[in-house]
Order: sequence, then structure tokens, then C-alpha cells
Amino acid sequence: MKNLLIGLTSALAVLGPQTIVADDAPVPTQIVDVMNKIYGVHAGFRANHAKGVVVEGSFKASPEAAALSRAVLFAGATIPITVRFSDSGGLPTVPDGSNGASPHGMAIKFHQPGGADTDMVINSLKFFPVANGEEFRDLLQAIADSPADAPKPTKFEQFVAAHPSVPKAFATTSTPDSFADETYYGIDAFVLVNKAGQKQAVRYVMQPEHAVHLPAAAAAKKPADFLVDELPARVAKHAVVFHLKAQLAAATDQTKDPTQPWPADRKLVELGTLTLDKTVPDSLAAQKKLLFLPGQITDGIELSDDPLVAARNAAYAVSFSRRQ
Repeated sequence: MKNLLIGLTSALAVLGPQTIVADDAPVPTQIVDVMNKIYGVHAGFRANHAKGVVVEGSFKASPEAAALSRAVLFAGATIPITVRFSDSGGLPTVPDGSNGASPHGMAIKFHQPGGADTDMVINSLKFFPVANGEEFRDLLQAIADSPADAPKPTKFEQFVAAHPSVPKAFATTSTPDSFADETYYGIDAFVLVNKAGQKQAVRYVMQPEHAVHLPAAAAAKKPADFLVDELPARVAKHAVVFHLKAQLAAATDQTKDPTQPWPADRKLVELGTLTLDKTVPDSLAAQKKLLFLPGQITDGIELSDDPLVAARNAAYAVSFSRRQ
């Protein structure tokens, strides 16, 4: 909990005197509005995960993937991909090693034959702090209403007391020594459908070759841009490899609440290998044009009853329209 409060300090410092959100706006719009209140508006940048870096590569599915899903990206062909790694928050200058930069994100765009794209948006949280878009808006509003001089207990402290999943979720994150050495989780459940029509609820897990994390004190001493600078340098020297896996839900596992992880003993099936081997000459310009949508799926992948996917989709679209 202490680390979560520290991570919010830089955001609270930029709060303006007005933190009211229009009640008649759609919830996704309210989410972006509050983020803009907390972090400020930075032209051309995302409302959240503003700081990042883009690289390119390919995805090659495993034979096991085709047994789970008839999706084109799991058929076995080599699929070009564009990947953006990012820090949390709406500050484009957040230090990579600070608590405010966690959780870190990984967004993948699979460029399928024929021109269609499928997206996957995952991050280093093992599960989400709240269950739906309304609760996420309320969490952000509680943060916005809790500046340093706010009376105790603050709105944020009251929210956390009523939602113990908030500190539990943020306690699962830390700073990696590289974006390439982090494990990323799909907090939302999706449903894979195979050629026979059989369905399997899954959550994605993206595992690096080696996961390496830094103690908080060591991370704080790193240069402000060490993560966004290190990844392109690494990719220029040799390929970075990740393994995409699916955690399979049991018949009794719920799929609608992203604050509730499935038991750790649920089976993991390898879906394929991501190979990142191309740098992008002007990553900043490239990422401003990219829109990754968690719900942009394809035949063979279906939405579950998790309401957070629709809220994320709509909020990302609002943020994208504003930065254009």
C-alpha cells in the first residue's frame, strides 16, 4: 500500500483545482476526463500509458494453439506484429524506474493475411484492481479528490478500504531491468473456439526468456529513460523472444471479474513465440498513430462476459481521438 501511495504522488502533484467530471458523459469518456485531470493533457500522448516505445517482429503459433482456436493467427503461418511497451500513467516524462511507471504494458498488433489486425493489450499486473469501468472511474476520481492536503481519511483511502483488490493488485508489480525481461498478463478472460466449435475460456500470459526485476532502490537510481532506451538497443543487437501462453479456465472458474485470478495450478498451454527483431526509426511518431484495442479480435476468439473489455475499448478510442 505504501508503494502505491508513493507511485501516485507525482500524479497528484499536477492536479488542478477542478476535478469534477460531467455525470452525463459515458463512463469511458469520464475515465479519460479524470485521467486528464490527474496527469494533465499532453498533446499527442495517451491519457494512460503515455510513455512507451515501439518495435516490430513476428509471431509463430504452436501446434497446440490450432487445437484451441481456429483463429488465423494460430494457424501456424508467420504473422508480422507491431508491439508497444509502455509505462503506466499519463505523464510522458515519468521516470522508468519510479513506482508511478508501474504497471508496465505490452500491446501487440497481429497483422493477419488480408489486412485485418487482431490486438492484444496486456500488462504486468497479475489481476486488475477493480472489476469494471464504473469502478475504475471511481478509483481515478478518488485519486483526483485526494491531493496531499486532503483531510484524512482521504477519498482514495476510503475507496481502498472498500476495495481491497486495489492494493493487492498493485503489490504484484515491480520494475524490470528491461521491457524484454517482464512477464505480462491478460487481465481479461477471452474464449477460444476451435474448428469443431469447442470453446475454452483463457487468460493470456506473455513470458520472457528470463524475468528479471530490480529492487526499488536500484530502480530509482536508474536513468529516467532506461527502459525505453534499452529495448531498441537490445533488439538492434539480437532478437528478443517471448512465449505467449494461455491459462485454461476450469468449468467452475468465473470469467467476468478481472480482480479475481484463477488458481495458479490451472494448465498453461503455449500458443506460440513472439520474436522482436526490428527497431522503429521514429518510435515516438509511430506510437502516436497506433490504436490498440483489447476487444479487437478475430474469428476463433470471442469475448467473455468480462465487462472491462468494452470499457477499455471505448476509453482507448476516446483517448486516441483526442490525441489526434
